[in-house]
Formats: sequence, C-alpha cells, structure tokens
Amino acid sequence: MKINRICQLSVAALMAGAILAGSTGCQTVHNGQVLPSPDYLSDDIQYFPSGPEMKLSREAAALAAARAEEAKNR
Repeated sequence: MKINRICQLSVAALMAGAILAGSTGCQTVHNGQVLPSPDYLSDDIQYFPSGPEMKLSREAAALAAARAEEAKNR
C-alpha cells in the first residue's frame, strides 16, 4: 500500500516537473519590461526606423504658416 502511494507521488512530481519545464522559454512582459527568452541570441532582429527629429513637426509647420499669414495681414 505504501509503495503504491510513493509511485503516485513520484508520477505526480514528474508530471509537475514536465509541465514546469515546458512552460519556460517564453518571452514575457512584466511591468512594461520585456524579458528575453532563453534563445534570444537566435531570435529575429526587429528594426524600427527612427522618426523625425522633432515629434511635432506638423504642428510647428502649421504654427509657422499661421504666423506668416498673420504677418501678411498686418
């Protein structure tokens, strides 16, 4: 009876270990920080091109046009 219980516990421990081992290796996000997977050296490189130097370039152009129009109307 005792041997049967030990076998059940060992099988349950092996299954739990297999589930834990299978659930590792994924890239996860914790508090906005992306943590790498174990094979991060072989992952694809993602390239994000840089945007304009000034983030509000359209707004600055609209303000300059409005100032030019205002100066023209004076």
